[in-house]
Amino acid sequence: MAAHARTCEVVALALIAVVTVGCAGSGPTRTAPPASSARGGNGQPAPAPTESNPPGDIPDNQVYVVYRPTGGAFTGFTVKVPEGWARSEQGSSTVFTDKLNTVRITAVTSSTAPTTGSVTNTVIPQLRSQVPRFAAPKVSEVTRHAGPVVLLTYQGDSAKDPVTGKVVRDAFERYAFYRSGHEVDLTLSGPVNADNVDPWRIVSDSFAWR
Repeated sequence: MAAHARTCEVVALALIAVVTVGCAGSGPTRTAPPASSARGGNGQPAPAPTESNPPGDIPDNQVYVVYRPTGGAFTGFTVKVPEGWARSEQGSSTVFTDKLNTVRITAVTSSTAPTTGSVTNTVIPQLRSQVPRFAAPKVSEVTRHAGPVVLLTYQGDSAKDPVTGKVVRDAFERYAFYRSGHEVDLTLSGPVNADNVDPWRIVSDSFAWR
C-alpha cells in the first residue's frame, strides 16, 4: 500500500510540473518599450513636426523693392513688388511671379477715368471671356495712398501647370489708378485659400505717381 501511495504522489507531481511549464510558455514575453521610443536622443520629448505655410501664402518677412518702369506707354509711376520674384514682359504688361502668386502691372492711355460703372460694363465682360471659370466679380471704390481707386475682385482658374498639370483656383484684386489721361491697372492674384491680405495691401498702398 505504501508503495502504491508513493507512485500516485510521483504521478501527481509530474502532472503539476507539466501544467506549470505549459502555462508559463503559453504567451509571448512582453517587455516595456525603450524610453527613447517616445523621446528624443537626449531623453527629452520628441519635437513636433514642422508645419509649412498654406500654398500661396507670402511670408511675413518678405522684402519689397521699388519698381520704376523705364519703357512702355507710360513711366510716370512707381510701385513696390516682392523682392526676388521672376519678372517677365507679357504684351503691354510687366509681370512678377513667384510660385502661385502674381503681380501684373499694365499702363494704358485713357481719355476718361475708370468708374465702378465702366469697370462693370466694360472690364468684367472682357475678363469673363479671358479668365477660365471667371466668377464672383465685385466692383467698389476704395482709397489707397495714391488716392481713390476702383477695385475689382473676382475669381478664376490659373493656367495649367506645365509640369504637374494642376490648375489652381485663384483670387484676384484689380486696382485701376488714373491721372491725367493715364491709367495703371495693378492686378494681384494668388490661391483663394492663401492669406495675402497684408502683402497685397503693402503693394497696392505703395503705388505712387511721379
